[in-house]
Amino acid sequence: MSQSSQPQSTTAPPGPGRPPTFAEAKNRRQKVRAAGLDPNYWYPVLQSRELGRGEVKEVVFWRRSYALYRGDDGKVAAVENRCAHRQLKLSVGHVKGCNVVCPYHGWEYDREGHLAHVPHDLFGKKMPNIKLGHQPVVERYGLVWVFFGDPARAGERAIPTIPELEGADAWGHVIADFEWRAHHSMIIDNVSDFTHAYLHRKFRPFEDATLKKLETVGDRVYVSYDTKVGRGPISGLFVDRDKVNTNAMDLCYEYPYQWSNTDDKIKHYCFVLPIDEQTTRAFFLFYFKAFKVPGLPIGLPRWAMDPLLRIAKHTLVGPLLQEDGDAVEAEQEGYNEHWQAPIAELNPAVHEFQALTIRKWEEYLASVSERELVKLEARRA
Repeated sequence: MSQSSQPQSTTAPPGPGRPPTFAEAKNRRQKVRAAGLDPNYWYPVLQSRELGRGEVKEVVFWRRSYALYRGDDGKVAAVENRCAHRQLKLSVGHVKGCNVVCPYHGWEYDREGHLAHVPHDLFGKKMPNIKLGHQPVVERYGLVWVFFGDPARAGERAIPTIPELEGADAWGHVIADFEWRAHHSMIIDNVSDFTHAYLHRKFRPFEDATLKKLETVGDRVYVSYDTKVGRGPISGLFVDRDKVNTNAMDLCYEYPYQWSNTDDKIKHYCFVLPIDEQTTRAFFLFYFKAFKVPGLPIGLPRWAMDPLLRIAKHTLVGPLLQEDGDAVEAEQEGYNEHWQAPIAELNPAVHEFQALTIRKWEEYLASVSERELVKLEARRA
């Protein structure tokens, strides 16, 4: 393990000034709270239903802004979010056919960032040979995914495969997403650390957790808990405990994604989009094989699953996850003030999550050029 899990004294006063950068960090917690995520993976940026034909929106990955738009043919593209002429954001423009148009002078760019049309007088000059950066885009499982790294490497990484959501027998599922003022590592810590059951004492998604397994293998941290799953006043009505073992849960931080599995019947993924050091968009994808009819020993028909999950999203899933959001945002505020306080983390799994995030960010930084490092620091400033 990367650091002793024994608690340390918490009597030291906080230090002045801002939290340190990754290069300035002196310990594991400071490093992980400043680390980015390797852009050479696929990241969800929004739900597919949020982007209609002819719409353009801004998406940001680690302070890098892109104009994400859906052309008239239904295909989505992500191009560098600036017009090369006067640097206006293309996301405040509009879509024309399969191009995105700057609102100032009407310059048009195609999906690959090429300047495609200039509607005004060129003053006897040739059309400028301009090409903006663009990133690969894929839609899957109701999400729009963007590969923010080197486009030539997009084929090296795979979007997580979820066979349970494919085909005629696809499971019922629900997606909830949030933008929280918190570093992405705080969210990974939260969703995999079951010592925070007290926070959810109203909804009781898990209780009485005991860590039974902790193993790091390559870029994965595997965690298993003995715990009571889904014992809340609402969720407990629909779980068929005769068919599902809800006394244990397996989790994994499979960099940069996180997932859980309860008896191969209840599963979820958490995907984080790092916007900057203190802002993250989190996507939660829950999927279920079956529920029971409350009060009866019979399964809920598949056709009833989706309407039920839509209701649950607003009455249970959303409010439950917002408790996590409130907690990690408060944690970020606390860290901003007390970043020099000694580390007092008890759960050894959290140390492993953080060690993996730090290692992967160090590997990424070692792989990029000095010029790219300067750009990263410039965007931070």
